[in-house]
Amino acid sequence: MKKAGIICTTLFSILIGTSVSAQYKSAVGVRFSSKAALVNNSVSLKYFFTEKTAVEGLITFNDPFALGLLVEQHKPLTTDHFTYFYGGGVYAGFSGPRRAGLQGVIGLDYKIPTIPLNFSIDWKPELTITKEFSFEPQALGVSARFTFK
Repeated sequence: MKKAGIICTTLFSILIGTSVSAQYKSAVGVRFSSKAALVNNSVSLKYFFTEKTAVEGLITFNDPFALGLLVEQHKPLTTDHFTYFYGGGVYAGFSGPRRAGLQGVIGLDYKIPTIPLNFSIDWKPELTITKEFSFEPQALGVSARFTFK
């Protein structure tokens, strides 16, 4: 009985230890979202600094040209390849309505195990703090990225 408990504890520790690691180091792709957000349809660049912490840069070439930078914490869900994430960051628009502010993010991330492809869905509301103070909740997005180890 004691031996079975030790084996179960060891296996559980190994499973927990492997499930929290990032399945890719960096990724590049696109993020499609509603036009209501300043940082909407974008090029997405993601890089993991640690196994759980990533930084994501978003570049929108529409009118206005805008940049967003997010720091994200990734946590495992059901498998190694499926995580949820949350975080926050800043954004700025440089043409059209020049605005800057804060943005939050919460979402789901899936890395296909057999090919270097990743998909995510997220909600990224924006709080504009320059010019006119406003909140934009309509910021649902879907991303597809090529991943690199």
